Amino acid sequence: MHKYIVTGLAALLLLSCAPTPEQRAQELIAKMSLEEKASLMTHSSAPIEALGIPAYNWWNEALHGVARNGKATVFPMPIAMAASFDQPLVYEVFTAVSDEARIKNRQALATGHVGWYQGLTFWTPNINIFRDPRWGRGMETYGEDPFLTGQLGMAVVRGLQGPSKADVLKAHACAKHFAVHSGPEWNRHSYNAEVTERDLRETYLPAFKDLVTKADVQEVMIAYNRFRGEPCGASDYLINTILRGEWGYKGLVVSDCWAVSDFYEPGRHGFSPDAASAVAAAIHAGTDLECGNAYPKIPEAVEKGLLDEADVDRSLERLLAARIRLGELDGNVEPWAHLKDEELEGEAHVALSRKMAEETLVLLQNRGGVLPLDPSARIALLGPNADDREMLWGNYNPIPDKTVTLADAFKARIPGVPVIRACGLLGAEFVVKEQLEMVERLARMTEEDIKKATEGSGGSIQDFKNYVEDQKKMMAGFLPALNIPAVLHQLKDIDVVVFAGGISPRLEGEEMPVALPGFKGGDRTDIQLPAVQRELLKALHEAGKKVVFVNFSGSAIGLEPETESCDAILQAWYPGEEGGTAIANVLFGDVVPSGKLPLTFYKSIDQLPDFEDYGMTGRTYRFFQGEPLYPFGFGLSYTTFEYGEARVKGRSLIIPVSNTGSVDATEVVQLYVRKADDAEGPLKTLRGFTRVEIPAGETVEVSLPLTEETFLAWSEEKQNMVPVKGKWELLYGGNSHDVKTLTYQY
Repeated sequence: MHKYIVTGLAALLLLSCAPTPEQRAQELIAKMSLEEKASLMTHSSAPIEALGIPAYNWWNEALHGVARNGKATVFPMPIAMAASFDQPLVYEVFTAVSDEARIKNRQALATGHVGWYQGLTFWTPNINIFRDPRWGRGMETYGEDPFLTGQLGMAVVRGLQGPSKADVLKAHACAKHFAVHSGPEWNRHSYNAEVTERDLRETYLPAFKDLVTKADVQEVMIAYNRFRGEPCGASDYLINTILRGEWGYKGLVVSDCWAVSDFYEPGRHGFSPDAASAVAAAIHAGTDLECGNAYPKIPEAVEKGLLDEADVDRSLERLLAARIRLGELDGNVEPWAHLKDEELEGEAHVALSRKMAEETLVLLQNRGGVLPLDPSARIALLGPNADDREMLWGNYNPIPDKTVTLADAFKARIPGVPVIRACGLLGAEFVVKEQLEMVERLARMTEEDIKKATEGSGGSIQDFKNYVEDQKKMMAGFLPALNIPAVLHQLKDIDVVVFAGGISPRLEGEEMPVALPGFKGGDRTDIQLPAVQRELLKALHEAGKKVVFVNFSGSAIGLEPETESCDAILQAWYPGEEGGTAIANVLFGDVVPSGKLPLTFYKSIDQLPDFEDYGMTGRTYRFFQGEPLYPFGFGLSYTTFEYGEARVKGRSLIIPVSNTGSVDATEVVQLYVRKADDAEGPLKTLRGFTRVEIPAGETVEVSLPLTEETFLAWSEEKQNMVPVKGKWELLYGGNSHDVKTLTYQY
């Protein structure tokens, strides 16, 4: 008996004496040369074989599935997931993503080489505020609201990273891009963002604070732009005063890719005279890891007296300790060894992608109850997005084994259904001889030519080839030329036309070489539906067809004319590999739509301030004084809901909600607040929401918590957001526009 007690005590003593990850890191650092230290501080970290440190590439992506590494499940884009208003399901999605990440990492380890996009450090989620619908990367975000972004962003982090107290962390998430970054794409390497302290604290920082202080996110990525004259990666105020000081952040700060080079390269920020000075500025501020090729200048910066080696050691300690906690430095995969290879894009994950896609779909219009569709009706499927697999994947995507387009799903339901492309995304006139010749020239380049062209860019030869292929597909995407009489002739016996249109990730996205009317560098200069599609929809309407428009986009489209030419409008986003099935399930009534808009749909850009103005006046539902086409939080159902009079009970708001229709359905109940005497504050701001299933004809009482954070408001005295006592308005309903109001004294 005594023997086992002694053995147990000895084990505890050994555990208590085991070095912490930080202590292990310090021991390793003490044995390194300065050059070796520098070699560990870029995204492509070199091995130090004498110390048992393997090579590691920090750069990996998992925006909506393990990306850029072959087969994996493709879930809907984040802007689509935001439309679900479903934190538990987002958590479930990213738990599946991290499962697949561990499987793929283990498979790479088994080959003896873990390369680019095979590691465990994922540069996601993008929690920037989608403040303007013209921004091409808005599809990567969780919408325009800070509270919604924070709630869903925390679900992403918790799903990716797994239990925060685990001996071996499952993976890293990364909150990006810190801070005040949401387009334009064309000037992000030189732009200086100037915002008031109120806008900074009220709009641009809350989601980052949530992920840091509540979800223990392991990495924060610095943005490309300057903030108040300093590159974000050299901002003492952002990194040290706020992130590490006020919020107590202990994790890693990483640069966006080649952002440190922007400090000194001609035509960019003009902040540093050379690479060594830029490296010193970034490390002084606390940017621990560089994605790029400037940090090899660390020894030069130290030699010139621009940088103390102690600052290098401080950052390197954080990097090595993080690798130890991931089990990566020791090759420890034991906690995740139970995950089987067949779970990678397995049935359960594919079904999860489909369920997520179903919840993302937002019914914007349903005139005359044309939806759900009657399968016995004479139906045709039209449009340039009807049978485009890659469009469904969005950007930063995996490559799935199987993708179900809307055409696939319709053919499975209605054998022989007509599927007609009818027109391209843009008019065929945009496919000009010069563009086709350019693509052909690129296609003829040798690998040596490509190697020279991609040198220093971080891209591979295969990446370049994929660029070329995308350009070919984009050109093809503008065809065929629209011939309205021919299309109408093909539809002479058709009653209902489902038109799959919108835009594509080939047109909107991150810093893209797209130069077409309405697009600039991946951003948009106009938010209207392309004219060729608008013309066809009008013609279909005038021909007496019932028109159901399925709009694919990663951003808000100005659809005012389409409210007249279309009987129903369904916002489909970029819904992932099961998108076609999910959309068909909603169109035919197997699933009742429940998605809500995570951003305002404006009528046109005439309602928007200048794109380069980061001030919040006139932006998003919180500050927009005009009449939107569709408000934030809006989404119809196949039933109707009525809201009763709410009451406060203890620390909760109790809201009676009735399903007054004939089908069981889910409603997203939303709570907004407004400080009664805050004339300069938001018109209203989201502070609570929940999805509630309500049977037909029944009423449920929905409880939303009222906490200190519900009543956060700007304090001029404290120059920060704090709980503020006084008179508040509680606004509740099924969207941000149609709300009931209850006055409350906090």
